[in-house]
Amino acid sequence: MLKSILAAGAFAVAAASPAAAQLAVSANDGKVKLVNGVVQTVKDGKDSVSIIDLRASPPKLVVELEAPASVAGPPTSVAVAPNGSFALVTAAEKLDAEGKRVPHDVVSIIDLGDIKPSLVARAKSAVSKGPAPQAQAKVLGTVQAGRGASGVSINKAGTLALVANRAEGTVSVLTITGKDVKVAGKVDLGNDKSGPSAVSFTPDGKQALVTLDGESANKIAVLAIDGTTVTYTKRDMNAGLRPYGLDIAKAGDVAVVANIGRGNGDSDTISVIDMKLNPPRVVNTVTVGQTPEGIKMSPDGKYVAVTVMNGTNKVDTSPYFNKQSLLQIYQRTGTQLSKVAEAPIGRWCQGIAWSSNSKKVLAQCMVEEEVYSFNFAGITGKSLNKEPSIKVKGGPSGIRTAE
Repeated sequence: MLKSILAAGAFAVAAASPAAAQLAVSANDGKVKLVNGVVQTVKDGKDSVSIIDLRASPPKLVVELEAPASVAGPPTSVAVAPNGSFALVTAAEKLDAEGKRVPHDVVSIIDLGDIKPSLVARAKSAVSKGPAPQAQAKVLGTVQAGRGASGVSINKAGTLALVANRAEGTVSVLTITGKDVKVAGKVDLGNDKSGPSAVSFTPDGKQALVTLDGESANKIAVLAIDGTTVTYTKRDMNAGLRPYGLDIAKAGDVAVVANIGRGNGDSDTISVIDMKLNPPRVVNTVTVGQTPEGIKMSPDGKYVAVTVMNGTNKVDTSPYFNKQSLLQIYQRTGTQLSKVAEAPIGRWCQGIAWSSNSKKVLAQCMVEEEVYSFNFAGITGKSLNKEPSIKVKGGPSGIRTAE
């Protein structure tokens, strides 16, 4: 028996790579807390990044380190390189000398280290009863994007990243060589109040979509990409009120957008963009509830997960207040969506991550400072089964896996 355990561990070590561990990277804002519907500043609060192994059952926190982060902007403030070797984490806000929240422009490059798969940890534990191995993650450095740097994405080739700068109406272009990241320029979207929020590449890397949730915008912009040259095509799409979160299917056939509305208690929506049409356009919109903050398609393209804030960010005397947010799962058939599962989660909930086999879902909740974990039965059971949550340092506000 011991020999077989050691053999299994040796095989896992031989197969180990950052991607093999299938990591989720959570950015956590330690500068703010929500107290009865009011965002309060924590002057001595520390931001952090948590690295979670999704192949552990339940998912396991591997390591945490300090790095700038922010809840301002959509919960796509993290992007993981396709090979899983590093992550980019943006921070849309910082505290000034007086302890006030002001726009920030920093993008941190996080080396995800040599994190062994869970099989190694189990094998070593069975042999030695000692602690599981730790990740050698570290902050490699930072680059400056634009004011209010928020949504970030890396192309499939791992050579280019885009950062949406909410406070100046631009998108920063970053070139990537290995783990070396450099600023290559900016794309001006023509309106410094447009509020660029989330950005996502098409699988071929030739286009990107950017949500613009500013009051003078309310649209999704299309960018054209030729090598490291990124241009605004002036082609815009209109989904719902304040398009915010965004994701494009791995196959590239559709994109989904979360329209967060004005936060006045009305039910808000998510929309589907048919990317096969020329030009792409919004073809379907579904009502989901108050403030769909996070939205993410499953890797197999069959499902869309949404975190609905559900009034948990309001004072408890508000007629729109609820004690729990909602995690909703929609089955996708072409461009049509139908809800197949729903589960209550915490308050002021943010981003979503799927496991690579589309059977596990993580959802971030700021107030509890927890990442909720669910097993999803899929088409056979269409249910969400809760696992133990993961406690993190600060409020989890952005999350991604390698895509």
